[in-house]
Amino acid sequence: MNEIKILGIVGSLRKDSFNHYALKAARELLPDGVVLNLIELHGIPLFNQDLEMKLPAAVFELKRQILAADGILFATPEYNYSVPGVLKNAIDWASRPFGESAWTDKPAAIMGASPGNLGTARAQYHLRQILVAFGMPVVSQPEVMIGNAAQRFDPGGRLTDMPTREHIRKLLAALVQLVKINAANKNQTA
Repeated sequence: MNEIKILGIVGSLRKDSFNHYALKAARELLPDGVVLNLIELHGIPLFNQDLEMKLPAAVFELKRQILAADGILFATPEYNYSVPGVLKNAIDWASRPFGESAWTDKPAAIMGASPGNLGTARAQYHLRQILVAFGMPVVSQPEVMIGNAAQRFDPGGRLTDMPTREHIRKLLAALVQLVKINAANKNQTA
């Protein structure tokens, strides 16, 4: 493979989101030959099946970026024991119309940051359940659940916790390996 393109999707709209900061940290920890582009979910309207045949511009751009990526890195907060509505909404849009999902067979990894102790564990497990619907291979280890996030990032949003940085580095390496395996499998069946 040439350069591997990973799309980082932050599941929060908050300006100073710890999950956005985590994706920025991931950019610093990428293996050689890998690029991480970030997309935010601002401007994506609520899913409306009446509009799926003529996608809104923000949704079209989201799908374009997903399709252009070799893999996906989700960074999700946890709202009420699950994924945020904005992330689920974007996932739904990018899966439509039926038969034209941008997610199908796309390798993915999940991480999340939270001010609480569990570091988005429940949201990540729900997100894994959602991704099964698209046949997405998902990195299972390591799990990157950044609890007590306010103590792990400096006031400027830089991830200063070295063990967490190492977990993210390992997650990225596992995602890159999954991307390579997925590409090799596609080449064998082509």
